[in-house]
Amino acid sequence: TVQVVVVDDEADIRDTVQDYLELHGFSVLTADGGEALRRIITDKKVDVVLLDINMPGEDGLSLARFLRENTGVGIIMLTAAGETVDRVVGLEMGADDYVPKPFDLRELMARIKAVLRRSEARVDGGEQDKGAARLVRFGACVLNTESHKLFNAGGEEISITSMEYDLLKVFADHPNRVLNRDQLLELAHNRGWEPFDRSIDIRIMRLRKKIEEDPGKPQIIKTVRGAGYMFVQKAG
Repeated sequence: TVQVVVVDDEADIRDTVQDYLELHGFSVLTADGGEALRRIITDKKVDVVLLDINMPGEDGLSLARFLRENTGVGIIMLTAAGETVDRVVGLEMGADDYVPKPFDLRELMARIKAVLRRSEARVDGGEQDKGAARLVRFGACVLNTESHKLFNAGGEEISITSMEYDLLKVFADHPNRVLNRDQLLELAHNRGWEPFDRSIDIRIMRLRKKIEEDPGKPQIIKTVRGAGYMFVQKAG
């Protein structure tokens, strides 16, 4: 059973989401803030956390950073309308997706399933990649398409989100080719996800910090002004 945690300081939102998801077969725990969430994470195996951004005390952005640094859970941020800056920061912290409030419960469930699919693909090696696993070099780093993991030059694993893996896989499949933002989103998601404009830029910025020698002067994932991004794969 998939374990979801709903973190929101509004009890009616927690209860509504819990009732709906449990009706559809999910196991759901709720938390009214960071302290309760940390207790749950310590005691339970959690698959996805739905995380409200604006809460008294420790806010959702701080909790997203904590979760990304300490766990492999899927993170979906819940944001009030118009909080574009917070959404950008949420993605920088490593959130997998965001859903604006007020949200449609069916859409929320679809987003949860999408995050789970990507997470499971990373853990299981991805059925679509079986028999076609390969190692793709991104500068000094190596992406293993079977284990869905990224390793540094010393062979140590570098933590990446499921969406970051999806983007690296798209670049690996289309080396030395300029891809615009729409193409990257479509190839990485396959589900017509509609994020705000800067989501791809933020994620590529995060990837560059992990794979580039100098993220300020990228040599591996280059920006092609006015056109998009290109993975520069060296011959040999």
